[in-house]
Amino acid sequence: ATAVEVAATRRDDLDPELFELLGRVLRGDLEGPAPAALLLRFQQVTGPVMAKAIEDTAFYSFSRLVSLNEVGGDPSRFGVGPDELHEILATRQRDWPSAMSASSTHDTKRSEDVRARISLLAEIPGDFARVARRWASTNERHRTPLGDGTTWPDRNLEWLLYQTLVGAWPLSVERVLAYVEKATREAKVHTSWTDPDADYDDAVRRFIEGVLADDGFVAGLEAFVAPLVSPGRVNALAAHVVKLTAPGVPDLYQGSEVWDLSLVDPDNRRPVDFAERARLLARLQQATLDDIDQGADDGLPKLHVTRVALDVRRRFSEAFGAGPSGSYQAIRVAGEGRGHVLAFVRGARVVTVVPRLVLGLGQRGGWGDTTVELPPGHWSNELTGEAHDSSAVSLATLLGKFPVALLTPTETPTF
Repeated sequence: ATAVEVAATRRDDLDPELFELLGRVLRGDLEGPAPAALLLRFQQVTGPVMAKAIEDTAFYSFSRLVSLNEVGGDPSRFGVGPDELHEILATRQRDWPSAMSASSTHDTKRSEDVRARISLLAEIPGDFARVARRWASTNERHRTPLGDGTTWPDRNLEWLLYQTLVGAWPLSVERVLAYVEKATREAKVHTSWTDPDADYDDAVRRFIEGVLADDGFVAGLEAFVAPLVSPGRVNALAAHVVKLTAPGVPDLYQGSEVWDLSLVDPDNRRPVDFAERARLLARLQQATLDDIDQGADDGLPKLHVTRVALDVRRRFSEAFGAGPSGSYQAIRVAGEGRGHVLAFVRGARVVTVVPRLVLGLGQRGGWGDTTVELPPGHWSNELTGEAHDSSAVSLATLLGKFPVALLTPTETPTF
């Protein structure tokens, strides 16, 4: 009823009786084949309307923090704290334990790893705003002036472009041009697929080509991105291991077993080099943690998490089931850095511990006295091989050799 009322208010140019009839149909007040058919058809059309209006239009024009602009997401919501996420995941285990957990698909606006890096900007909004203003001033000469004193492209697109470059760098000019063409056409503000504006499209193309040919700008971009690469990867690893161990059935999109800095289709549908991934997997068989760290640019840390987490799911399958054996329980975290940790146990058998807000964690000097209370028993960190007893384990110790932890019992723990 509320949705119908809001629609009637927003579209007061339409006959009010239309909304009254639609409300009665949706509430089930009317019986018979005609209302039933209308109700069915209405449900069938809402999905495509939502997709085109929100995901394929608004998500390209509302660019405050574009890592939030994802299919199924809400750009107005910047995230949730550990307590709320624990409630969400416990509810998911109770009500939808077999729902799919997807973070990159053929339809995502940017890959999970691009989003992980862009999301860092939420921790340093002042720094990014200052550098973006500097870039905008530097790139003013690449803009196309109009007769009314304004210039193309619009500032909203420029803001989207800078976030995209930060999130997915390094990028070729061709990939950026293809992405921005889709972004501007989908936004439907100045140009669209059905009504293209050649002048605007040309202005955007010249701007991008000029910006990316500007050695000074590229040097500044790379200087800004460089200190974000490592924490962006930590963000990505944290999200990855949570996806692989939280309630739900994890889905790994093609190629995302390692770092994947893809943008919207067709960029995320490029051929995957599975032979290279097979070679990387072979490297992991005898790799030490130092080897994995040295192979970070090749994606070894993410492939390591993928391989180990899937093996844990195989060996402890009952902990990830839909019944009581697959329970979800938050783990107590204490200390000054407790807001930077998410920790949970599945079926009393598998413990996941990951950091969050990693830039802020570094700014405050690290973990300090932060500890995580492991369940009773003796535990092995599958990602490092280290052993831990049930106690208040220091996060500095637990995450000292690898940025995320996945623990299994060396003997059956009891609560």
